[in-house]
Amino acid sequence: MIQQKKYFNNIEDFLNSSLQSHSDIQIELINDDKFSNERASELGSAFSNCTNLSNLTLYIGKNQIGASGLSSALANCTKIQNLALYIGENEIDGESASVLGSALAKCTNLSNLILDIRGNKIGDQGASSFCFALANCIKLSSLALYFVDNQIGELGAQALGSALTNSKSLSNLEFYLSGNQISETGVQGLCSALAKCANLSSLTLDFGQNKIGSTGALSLDSALASCTNLLKLTLYFYNNQIGDTDALGLGSGLAKCPNLSNLTLSLISNKIGEIGASGLGSSLANCVNLSSLRLYLGLNEINDKGASGLVYALTKVTNLSSLTLDLMKNRINKSEKFEVKSKCIKLKKLVVKRIYL
Repeated sequence: MIQQKKYFNNIEDFLNSSLQSHSDIQIELINDDKFSNERASELGSAFSNCTNLSNLTLYIGKNQIGASGLSSALANCTKIQNLALYIGENEIDGESASVLGSALAKCTNLSNLILDIRGNKIGDQGASSFCFALANCIKLSSLALYFVDNQIGELGAQALGSALTNSKSLSNLEFYLSGNQISETGVQGLCSALAKCANLSSLTLDFGQNKIGSTGALSLDSALASCTNLLKLTLYFYNNQIGDTDALGLGSGLAKCPNLSNLTLSLISNKIGEIGASGLGSSLANCVNLSSLRLYLGLNEINDKGASGLVYALTKVTNLSSLTLDLMKNRINKSEKFEVKSKCIKLKKLVVKRIYL
């Protein structure tokens, strides 16, 4: 018999419920003045009695708590298959994250994991601690990590990459690492591990607002070449130091994804010029199954020739039915902007057209 999900937005209601009967629950205690570390420990103790729990969604963000109480609870919930933890904007540091990582490592039956720990201070120590956990969760098919604004650098990014070595069953992977301190070495380590995730069909990588340039984006080339089953790809590299060479390398990697049908690529506020824009377009023309494209290239150094070359290449993407193109605040004059928009509008198969110039 299918168990109905049970919802709680009051900790007392949950603590007084029939704990052993729960198999699928969602608890929302966001920005709750009464939710302290002590209450988190009580919640943890209650979870220990939820012996039949297989699905758990927990929202406890913005509460100024650590992770110790929650960690002890997860260590006892070994039957959980689907886990979503939204614990952003608390007071979780590297040490607390390590405790949480050790607890997650015992959840070896996990198939779907969402961990949103944004806006804390886990640093490289905390990010590395999750490697041990992920390496033990070999049944994972879907993994989403939101580590935005967490003071993570090279070591943390590389460690997260190494944790993917045993994740051969992953079909969906999402890494949100914007607003950290990651540069080329960290991206290279993570991308090297991605090359081993051959079964991925959906991939999201958010490296926005880091320190990536030169070889950072280039390292995606070989990784994407190994992910031949990719159908959906989302890449955020906004506010970095990516130039023409990097854009060409990134394009080369995209061209090696023959089954790609849905692509979102954000390269806003970088250093891409004429050569990078034209070359990126030429690579996209080789994605013969691409039907949906969202391409954000605003705040770069693209001139008239670059814009013209890009759009000409996009006319060769024969199966494209949805296009969002952002070329705002580049070096394109008014007449060329008109030409760009005209060419896009004339694309015969396009049903959805959003052009920003």
